[in-house]
Amino acid sequence: MGGVLGELLPLALAVAISPVPIMTVILMLLAPRAGGTSAGFLAGWVGGIAVATGVFVVLARTVGLSAGSGEPSAAVSWIKLVLGVLMLGLAGKQWRSRGRPGLPGWMKAVDRLTPVKAAGLAAALAAVNPKNLMMCVAAGVTIAQGAVHEIALLVVFTLLAACSVAVPVVVYAVAAERMRAPLDRLKSWLERDNATVMFVLLLVIGVVLIGKGLGGLLP
Repeated sequence: MGGVLGELLPLALAVAISPVPIMTVILMLLAPRAGGTSAGFLAGWVGGIAVATGVFVVLARTVGLSAGSGEPSAAVSWIKLVLGVLMLGLAGKQWRSRGRPGLPGWMKAVDRLTPVKAAGLAAALAAVNPKNLMMCVAAGVTIAQGAVHEIALLVVFTLLAACSVAVPVVVYAVAAERMRAPLDRLKSWLERDNATVMFVLLLVIGVVLIGKGLGGLLP
């Protein structure tokens, strides 16, 4: 279980520092109806990560990629290799996006969302966003290697991946006024530097996945 958990940590971190959900929840917390909307967004984010990753755990078991089939198969190694190459492609895209100012148009309207719509938006961002979806695929295949610990590993991955959205929502509920200034600073930092941070993280994860994939394929 320890080895599987070690592989999950960077994947969870990559989901956790995704700029779009963090900036979305910050904008919600700075809006008039912060409490209900942000809580709905958090519920949808956690649920989306858990469901998407759980689906790939089940798929991995169904096609025989779980630890119960013995040593990691060639299929698992190929999946990691392909995901690693895709991560490198995303890293290149992040690098080219450095310094682009402003927010997506839809993000400027999040203060008008209801809690239910906020939950739906978060679930879509968790399960449909290409980068997060690839992380969930990699995490699901990795968790399937954890045999009897699959549920515990899924819970740990989900909590770690969702912590960057959960922490601001929970802290804001406790100390709303004191959180406004830090939230503004965090929003500014994300707009300025997150593309560079994501580039480095995706580059590292891509190289690691390629290395693990090649390690399982080469004699």
